[in-house]
Amino acid sequence: MHSFAGITALVTGASKGLGRAYARELARRGADLVLVARTTAALEELAAEVRTAHGVRAEVIGVDLADPAGPEFLLATVAERGLQVDLLVNNAGSGSAGRFFERPFGQSTRSVALNVGALMELTYLFGREMAARGAGGIINVGSTAAFQPMPYQASYAATKAFVLSFTEAVAEEQRGTGVHVMAAHPGATDTGFFDGTTATMDPRATDSPESVAVRTLDDFARGRVASYPGRPANRLATLVARVMPRRAVTGAVAALNRKLGLDAVTDLP
Repeated sequence: MHSFAGITALVTGASKGLGRAYARELARRGADLVLVARTTAALEELAAEVRTAHGVRAEVIGVDLADPAGPEFLLATVAERGLQVDLLVNNAGSGSAGRFFERPFGQSTRSVALNVGALMELTYLFGREMAARGAGGIINVGSTAAFQPMPYQASYAATKAFVLSFTEAVAEEQRGTGVHVMAAHPGATDTGFFDGTTATMDPRATDSPESVAVRTLDDFARGRVASYPGRPANRLATLVARVMPRRAVTGAVAALNRKLGLDAVTDLP
């Protein structure tokens, strides 16, 4: 186990799913935490848990990062509490599934605001402080969805393509500076991503949030720029998508998502 003792890690989207798993694993490895999400009840519960189990410090900040004022509010609140963020885990995200013209447009705009806008701004705000110190780290949570267009998940995959390109570029800019930037690209993960809709995930093809968190942090500790923290088939799929004709890849993904019923998604009452 790679230790993260002595650092303070800020985890966005920490109230559930993968963010909660990252927070728990970081605490297990000795990191103090800043837990961030829209609502604080689940964060307070998690903070109490990790303080008791691991003896770490855990701060809670409630903020909606899809709000244009959210990232600056988070930066100011961190400063007011006298905290220094050594590791930023940009995990918060959302997505829409279904036919683009048939789903509420607000789902897609929120996804862009959170997955692209907030992630980029937080990388900038906290990354500039790290660059000035010559030390720090940023993990941007992308997805294997980044590597190809995904009919019936069109806007979500597009936001993750941004995370892929943006993170690789910033990582190269920061090479050798003491600031380590990495993108994590999990595949299907059992996080309740489709909760509230008729869409489901095949449990035989999903990884656990806990295993994804462990592998992500191990890859970061090894100095990698890209992490593929799911089952090996996930990474293989990203390689295939890069060598096959674009049209063929898009058609194959469309067929798979239709088989999963993502072309007919509706919201549950």
